Amino acid sequence: MAVRIDHAVTSGTFSLDGQTFEVDNNLWVVGDDAECVVIDAPHDVGAILAAVGDRRVLAILATHAHDDHVRVAPELAEATGARVLLHPADRVLWDMVHPGVPPGGELRDGQSIEVAGVTLEVRHTPGHSPGACSLYVPGLGAVFTGDTLFQGGPGATGRSFSDFGTIVESIRQRLLSLPPETVVHTGHGPSTTIGAEAPHLDEWLARGH
Repeated sequence: MAVRIDHAVTSGTFSLDGQTFEVDNNLWVVGDDAECVVIDAPHDVGAILAAVGDRRVLAILATHAHDDHVRVAPELAEATGARVLLHPADRVLWDMVHPGVPPGGELRDGQSIEVAGVTLEVRHTPGHSPGACSLYVPGLGAVFTGDTLFQGGPGATGRSFSDFGTIVESIRQRLLSLPPETVVHTGHGPSTTIGAEAPHLDEWLARGH
């Protein structure tokens, strides 16, 4: 069975620092007809389960713990029997969303997650949040960057627990080193490629936050 990437968009809100915004989030599912992993759990558990279908979910991988990315993670875990995995540096953000309900396990830099014959490599890419992670899948020529790298530049760093210098260094060291043809699947908005974004690093630095 061939491995594939499934995609859906869910709509809801993002809240932090006393402000709330309407957002559309990308949902990504990597797997074949038998098994899969889910990347992020935004807004609508029904939409996620529809994208999963009757496959076995091996894990729910949280790129970071802002509420629009983990809103329905415990509910999804209960529905699928899969554990939510999150980098421990983002536990402070998780606890704001799900106090008293811990994630099911940890994502660590360098960790490998196997599904449907491919490997997802965890790369800790802090800056947008302390525990933000990207998931590189060499076998698919793709990287899932959450809110670390978008088409057009780095993710936002104007809120608590974020830092512009850190996110730029994460992108420089952990993402722009990937092959230029690598497709970047983001947490919001359209996909891009490493090659399309790499030439603009100096522009991002000049622009700052």
